[in-house]
Amino acid sequence: MYFAALLARTEDGWEASDTELDDVETLSDLADLAREASPEEDTVLVLIEQEDAWFGVVRVDGEDDPRIYVSDAAAAARSAYGELLLTDELLGREPGAADGPDLDELDLDGTEDGESGADDDGDEEGGSGDAVPHSPVGDSEILDDLGISEKELRSLDAEDALGSIAEALGASEVLETVR
Repeated sequence: MYFAALLARTEDGWEASDTELDDVETLSDLADLAREASPEEDTVLVLIEQEDAWFGVVRVDGEDDPRIYVSDAAAAARSAYGELLLTDELLGREPGAADGPDLDELDLDGTEDGESGADDDGDEEGGSGDAVPHSPVGDSEILDDLGISEKELRSLDAEDALGSIAEALGASEVLETVR
């Protein structure tokens, strides 16, 4: 199960609408959907959560490129909606590269260059999620100017993250109407 909603900032505050992502195939489609929610080219946030495993925030400001934050890239990679957000650029891959660089060498998982991404007991995690870090990726300052710092965003639990974000924005009531 997933939940997705659009929060559009207007002169009168935030307006929320739920959205189906079934017809959205690319990040560009998602950005277009967000832009349609705000004819005045105000800020629109697309909030997505998947089974309390991960959440994502896509911010669209007018015609600017969308900014993206995903709380757990590996969990999102196992979801069709998460894969929509996990662009090559976001993951540090060359666009169109078949395998891309070894993402464990990139500093996306909080380890220093050259450190192993191994568990404390030395075992690497197996499965298809190895190419994507089990950590947040994207623009962690995406909501700074809206009152949610990078530290606060990174500390949110996927189970109640969207509610916490909406509360900090003063939009919890409007989000609840579409939930």
